[in-house]
Amino acid sequence: MDIDHLTAEEMPVVRERILSKKDELGLRMLEESARGGGYHLVFRRRADLDQVGNLKWASELLGVKYDAQAKDITRVFFTTTEAELIYLDDEIFEVKDAEAVTQCSSSDTQGQAPCVKPSGKQFPSNYHGIPFADIIAKYWEVNNRGFEPTQGDRDTLTYQLACDLRHICGRNFEWLDQVIPCYDGFPIDEKRAKIKSALSSEFNGFPMRLRNVLNALQMEEGRGKMNDVENAEDEQLSSVICQLSPKKLPQGIRESIDAVGPALAMPVVTAICPCIGTLATGVMLDVHGQKKGLNLIAYIAGDFASGKGGIDPVVDAWMSEVQALDKMYQMQEDEWRAKKRAAKNKKEQPEEPKLPVRCLTLNNTVANLAERLANTEGKHAFSFTPEADTVAQKWKSTMSDFSVMLRQSYDGTKYEREARSADAVNVHIDKLLWNVCMCGTPDALYRVVSNYTDGFQSRIAVARTPDNTFAPLEDKPPVLTDRQRERIQQIAHLLPLMYGEVVLPKLETRGRQWVERIRLETMKNDDRTRARQRMRVCVTAQRMTCCLMLCKVCETLIQKHGLNGAETKLKQQPSLWKEMLLKTQTPTMLEVYDVIADSLLENALYFFRDRIENAFQSRDYAGGLNGERQKRGKNDSIFERLDIQFTFEQAMQHSVAVKGAGVNHNTVRQMLKNWRKQGLVVLEEDGNYRKS
Repeated sequence: MDIDHLTAEEMPVVRERILSKKDELGLRMLEESARGGGYHLVFRRRADLDQVGNLKWASELLGVKYDAQAKDITRVFFTTTEAELIYLDDEIFEVKDAEAVTQCSSSDTQGQAPCVKPSGKQFPSNYHGIPFADIIAKYWEVNNRGFEPTQGDRDTLTYQLACDLRHICGRNFEWLDQVIPCYDGFPIDEKRAKIKSALSSEFNGFPMRLRNVLNALQMEEGRGKMNDVENAEDEQLSSVICQLSPKKLPQGIRESIDAVGPALAMPVVTAICPCIGTLATGVMLDVHGQKKGLNLIAYIAGDFASGKGGIDPVVDAWMSEVQALDKMYQMQEDEWRAKKRAAKNKKEQPEEPKLPVRCLTLNNTVANLAERLANTEGKHAFSFTPEADTVAQKWKSTMSDFSVMLRQSYDGTKYEREARSADAVNVHIDKLLWNVCMCGTPDALYRVVSNYTDGFQSRIAVARTPDNTFAPLEDKPPVLTDRQRERIQQIAHLLPLMYGEVVLPKLETRGRQWVERIRLETMKNDDRTRARQRMRVCVTAQRMTCCLMLCKVCETLIQKHGLNGAETKLKQQPSLWKEMLLKTQTPTMLEVYDVIADSLLENALYFFRDRIENAFQSRDYAGGLNGERQKRGKNDSIFERLDIQFTFEQAMQHSVAVKGAGVNHNTVRQMLKNWRKQGLVVLEEDGNYRKS
């Protein structure tokens, strides 16, 4: 691909954009044009597109025009120099199978289903020592009474197998193609089509079917290999665990993960981000043009004995300085109470102090909590409970008040509480700043979040602990060490010194790209629940990623100047942290954003999808839809079910198959209208539709 006519200002922007999308693009080589003002790049060809189609696809992905005069293959030979070479992948030198390439090129020109060219790369034939042949054999034993797929069910079962195995095959087409057999005379092209459909379907965490298979194999092979496989399974339980590698994350975050173990990486990150947002109370982040504090509400869901208790000391380490100040204030309050008791019958009563206690217990009343929140001197308050049932029991009759307060704290809006009595609590807070983290069972989560149409659920960042039901007892379970606590406290000490508004353009762009990707995916399946969830997930994920970036700024300052020197620098140069924060928008941190956003969306749907859909379709909901709700499979897509050319009646038929009998002509017309606006389909002269 040849890119020309870039200005001096555009050159570094386009270069960074290409490198940030190198994996999605399949980048193999990038060089600057010898005459300047442009780039030459080589990327992995998409087999389903011709030469021009590939150029258009890459152009849209990168948001930059390609040289239309250099679209012919003979026009784009070039050499390079070391000075101009920016990126090079050794895969560009691999020799492909000439016969396979010829066959694929032929199918491209005839408009047939695309095949994937063998890369010559040999993929592992086992998963942590267990041959894939054994895994697949046990898979059918556990999930299909020992029967392999036959002609009658091979389509469905091959698709199901591919959906599950993608989690341990790197979501790689060629690897799955190598591993999955062609059952009962299944044509290879049809098998590959099923694998492609599985790879494009929604990703919803490690599948229970495969987990049961691995557990069964572990039990058969004995305890010798159980630790390795169990740990590997935990790492695969959610894609975030392996991607949130402590080595890639800044000081404080690394130690927090090490203190609970890699399997609890996402839960502990979700738990400590409200702490970081509380400590960095002066930071205002611009998200979609709105500047808000790092206001976060988190819930860590897991069965009993699932490891949630290890998060408690980590949270305490982050909040230790604030807790120390609170103890001093509480001592002053105790002194006032003692004086008040002593002066019970005296005319002169000691004046009640208004002390800025910031760590607030949730075992409290609405009035007391509101009064505390009004006295934080414009700083964030923080509440943590290791048992969410405390909230459900204490606030049972006033759960709507709790929901309202948390919703307003997430948005940082005004909160007021009026009472006629002079002795009663009257509160007027311009911006309610209150971060909350709760740990509890899924059952307790449903007692805390009982309304699914008021917006409370979409403001909560939910993480879930991995299933450790069959995990062996560890010889040395991870614990928070004194060294880890000290390094966490170093970061926590610097965060309160950061004040001001900040715009992170790369993070904002990444957030918008993620939202758009989910929008297109959900539109194809008319999945309104997932589409709506993405909106606040994007905001929450940006705030959480910003929290991690702030820790990176602190770490850099400590490495350069030491803790005392870092504190001095932040006090002497109030805008220094902003300049450094802009530089933390690295590809690694932007990848972390995707991991967090995907995890939050996955867990919101895992816990709440059915309840949300039931609530919105209830007769009690003003905007509810008529008709009975039909449960639809997570991998069924109306758009993918349809042929390249299809009629309105076929769209209606597949909509009913996926969404149930409640579908009518108007809903299908609106769906097709949305697809046409987006350019997914075009309306032809004969009144039928064709996929673009």
